[in-house]
Amino acid sequence: MLILLTIFNSVLMVTGQTLWKLGASGKEVHSLGQLLRLFLNPYILGGLMVYAFASVLWIYVLNKGELSYVYPIQSTAFIFAMIIGATIFKEELTPTKILGVLVICLGVIIITRK
Repeated sequence: MLILLTIFNSVLMVTGQTLWKLGASGKEVHSLGQLLRLFLNPYILGGLMVYAFASVLWIYVLNKGELSYVYPIQSTAFIFAMIIGATIFKEELTPTKILGVLVICLGVIIITRK
């Protein structure tokens, strides 16, 4: 169950960061007023709320598991970020990125084996 909660936390983190990118993309910030308006963007606010929930969940996970066990599982965020980048933001999916994600997957499999 701890593994699933940690992976879910990774999904939440990537969701929050995706919302931040959506809210910040194309916005220029040259003054404090523009920065404050950026923080009032619904995407930015939504991302902050998702991140707050992810932080609470992460504290719960840390309370229940060993840091050296759960933290490497958190690297699944790289996998989800690559998928979001390719699908939503139309970022290039290169062989190097795919290989890197496969290495991360292998690492998560190895670390979670008892």
